[in-house]
Amino acid sequence: MTSDKTKIRCEWATGNALQARYHDTEWGVPSRDDRHLFEMLILEGAQAGLSWDTILRKRDNYRRAFAQFDPVKVARFDRGKRGRLLSDPGIVRNRMKIEAAVINAKMVGRMRDEYDSFGAYIWQFVDGKPVKNAWTSHRQVPAETPQSRLMSKDLTRRGFKFVGPTICYAFMQAVGLVNDHVTGCFRYRQV
Repeated sequence: MTSDKTKIRCEWATGNALQARYHDTEWGVPSRDDRHLFEMLILEGAQAGLSWDTILRKRDNYRRAFAQFDPVKVARFDRGKRGRLLSDPGIVRNRMKIEAAVINAKMVGRMRDEYDSFGAYIWQFVDGKPVKNAWTSHRQVPAETPQSRLMSKDLTRRGFKFVGPTICYAFMQAVGLVNDHVTGCFRYRQV
């Protein structure tokens, strides 16, 4: 059995135990769960301009502050609740990102009405099955793809916020629409 320290991981996941745990258990695992998809969409948007490590460290605070990422509850956040979030040091206190989370929660509700689930809508961008890439180096992984640009354009057209093509691609990676573990990573074949 290989010890945790000798596992070969994607380069970005070698900075600390929190990154390694996220990489080893969640990143790239296909998810169709609406709550998880909403969580990752919000967290990827919150990360814009920051490090993913910052967001991982604040993730539990985000879950508390955003009603465990229940989109129905978040969609009802009124002006007072949004104002209180601006003073919450446990999350990224950016008015535009907080407003985007509430708007996106409302949009997720609309997607559920139209597609039965947010997951059904999201997975259409990869024809319902994960894209399995075969990168040998982290430097080969693109920041965006034609699918992420298409997703971004459609989400934006529908009223979503903080959903640029790079954010959409990071979201696609996180929730397993694409497998971007490098081929030498122990998780590549597992997901």
